[in-house]
Amino acid sequence: MDSIKKSMEELKDLFNVQMSVFHDEVLQKSPQTPTITGLAAQFTSFRTFMMSALGSLQQQVDMLARAADEQETRTRRKMLLIHGIKEAAKENTTAVVLKVVAERLGDPELLCKEDVRQCHRMGRSMGDKPRPILLKLKDVPLRNSLWYSKTKLKGTGVTMSEFLTKPRHDAFLAARERVGVSRCWTRDGSIFVLDPEGKRHRVVTTSELNAVCPPTSKAYDNSKQSTSSKQATAKAPVAREKRVTKKAS
Repeated sequence: MDSIKKSMEELKDLFNVQMSVFHDEVLQKSPQTPTITGLAAQFTSFRTFMMSALGSLQQQVDMLARAADEQETRTRRKMLLIHGIKEAAKENTTAVVLKVVAERLGDPELLCKEDVRQCHRMGRSMGDKPRPILLKLKDVPLRNSLWYSKTKLKGTGVTMSEFLTKPRHDAFLAARERVGVSRCWTRDGSIFVLDPEGKRHRVVTTSELNAVCPPTSKAYDNSKQSTSSKQATAKAPVAREKRVTKKAS
């Protein structure tokens, strides 16, 4: 915060100096009406300064947004979202989650009522589609144990995800669209992406994702599959037509 205040003071001082110079040269020191060339030069100088100032302010805003996002992510370290659990009126969501963990994960001792700090449905009810359940646990190790057991939910209709902030959630959705579900995942609030060369990258914002996998990379999977198909077709042996020898009459 101190660095932001210092930057703002420097921008304010520089702005006042530039305006004073412009005022003196155009309105006071010129013995005659300012020429168009002189005004154009002053305007160009002022525009350059303003663009520089706006760029600096944007950097400060981005820095503040990044800090706030990281702080919010830390407050969600003990949280998970559970999707696909059928919703009922006047349900006890804690009891529902405990039952799912015991039956679907096959470990009744993994989670008990005392381990749960918060448990409720997210958002408004939307017809027959069940709302996700927000689960906050007593500590991070327990949350991680539950998170790394999620593979046992495969094929059950119930899924588990991290409770990402909106910027990270947007980046994750964009990554899934561009590189495919199997080539991106989340861990501890960060998004990990495999680029077309198979190199892993950690990103937390859409702008960082754009630097790794531009929006045009969403066709990567299809193009790869298409190339593989063409190569397979090219390597496949071509059936030769059997020659028929005519007998001499």
